[in-house]
Amino acid sequence: MTGTYEHSIDAKGRLFIPAKLREELGVTFYLAMGVDACLAIYPQETWNRFTEKFAAMPMSQSKAMRTLFANAAKCELDSQGRIVIPQKLRKYAGLDKDTVIIGVNDRAEIWAAETWNEQEEENMTPEKMAACMEALGV
Repeated sequence: MTGTYEHSIDAKGRLFIPAKLREELGVTFYLAMGVDACLAIYPQETWNRFTEKFAAMPMSQSKAMRTLFANAAKCELDSQGRIVIPQKLRKYAGLDKDTVIIGVNDRAEIWAAETWNEQEEENMTPEKMAACMEALGV
């Protein structure tokens, strides 16, 4: 998944998912807390791989992931291409109204617009892009 899309959350907590991402996400997908101050959207196939890794973990390690699974939401689009973002997840990511949805390889992320703009400005330098390409072996 790639691209950057700007959309607003409505008063009922609904967010429009762009058509290009809807095609890649499929009919059913999962919304969960992201690594940073964002939410991650996983297509079914990616979520399945994620849960398989979780199931293989020893119980002592998997306990730390309870909060992630307890707050994950199985999503299906409404007739207008929107999902409802649960209040706890909106709070976790600081989502109020203006959002940015970005494609990140095998998932999408939902960011508060202001937070994403700060992240992007900080990371959009030739030096950071060179380091990124070097990490990929390019």
